[in-house]
Amino acid sequence: MTVAPEVPDILSQEFLADPYPAYRLMREHAPLFWHEATQSYVVSRYEDVRRAFKDPVFTTRNYDWQLEPVHGRTILQMDGREHAVRRALVAPAFRGTELRERFLPVIERNSRELVDAFRHAGEVDLVSQFATRFPINVIVDMLGLDRSDHDRFHRWYTSIIAFLGNLSQDPEVAEEGLRTREELAAHLLPVIRERRENPGEDLLSTLCTAEVEGTRMSDEDVKAFCSLLLAAGGETTDKAVASMFANLVSHPEQLARVREDRSLVPRAFAETLRHTPPVQMIMRQPRHDVELGGGTVPAGATLICLIGSANRDGDHFTDPDTFDVLRPELRESTSFTAAAEHLAFALGRHFCVGALLAEAEVRVATDHLLDAMPDVRLAEGATLEEAGAFTRGLRELPLRFTPTTG
Repeated sequence: MTVAPEVPDILSQEFLADPYPAYRLMREHAPLFWHEATQSYVVSRYEDVRRAFKDPVFTTRNYDWQLEPVHGRTILQMDGREHAVRRALVAPAFRGTELRERFLPVIERNSRELVDAFRHAGEVDLVSQFATRFPINVIVDMLGLDRSDHDRFHRWYTSIIAFLGNLSQDPEVAEEGLRTREELAAHLLPVIRERRENPGEDLLSTLCTAEVEGTRMSDEDVKAFCSLLLAAGGETTDKAVASMFANLVSHPEQLARVREDRSLVPRAFAETLRHTPPVQMIMRQPRHDVELGGGTVPAGATLICLIGSANRDGDHFTDPDTFDVLRPELRESTSFTAAAEHLAFALGRHFCVGALLAEAEVRVATDHLLDAMPDVRLAEGATLEEAGAFTRGLRELPLRFTPTTG
């Protein structure tokens, strides 16, 4: 099995600069290929990636080496009853009444504080001044941790994300990720023990006291979930907020439509997750040999599923390279559920437990940002540059606007 010669390597500078032309070539000429540098098979078509997420033959055993060194053993590595029980322990906090009544005020407060810091300036780098800070601050506050720790958790988050995306195996990045695991554990474990003794109304207390079928989470379980939440909960919202605004300011007519009708914000978010997904690739590992993408993936091999490519597959999405908040294939009622058409949150039993939290964060943030920036536009002369292979987002998003007086 070989790669068509015109397809750039997934670690090359050409690919990192803009992976989407390479994705198109992969889908057309090499829907499944072996990547020597990462010792992985790579799959790029929508139906194949969707199957890898939903078919139980594909496991998450890859997380044993990909995630466990930095997080500890997480819910993502579990199967069967163990996974079902752990998911039942954590899921209620991220949906329905619990999310609306307990955590929506936390989301609104953090968004408003960040927006108030620049709303009178007439300019902002939405990446550094809002997007990278907002979801981490929300998670720290949801967990009931000290707000003075926002900067510390932001540093840990940055280190964890670098570790998870370290496809080239940079030893310094790996070392910093392992150091972060130790620092985070030293910080969180005493707090976890204290919350078991004196639970409050925060998410950390909920995780410490929740019980399903006689099972409770151990201190290490809770710490690992908090570490995972920091990474997964931060990264999707962080990059999606900036990407969504970049997509909207690049399409002024769609920006005007969303500004006028805020009920379109979830659609704009869903289309951003499809068009420029923050997580570009997720790995799986088959239990036995599997026919996929016109070839065979051997049992136990690492399979890189290219979400960024699948979400641009013209066999599933009409005019896939176009950003369209009214895209008919995306339905608001399912875009943040396990029935989503886009694959940005994966699918199946490991569908992202925090999808509705991300949607709530983006909806609140977008309302506040649009209100604060009535004529928002890209700064003159600015160019939009994305970075990253495993996760991908804008380096900066310099915006200009007329300051509001409110």
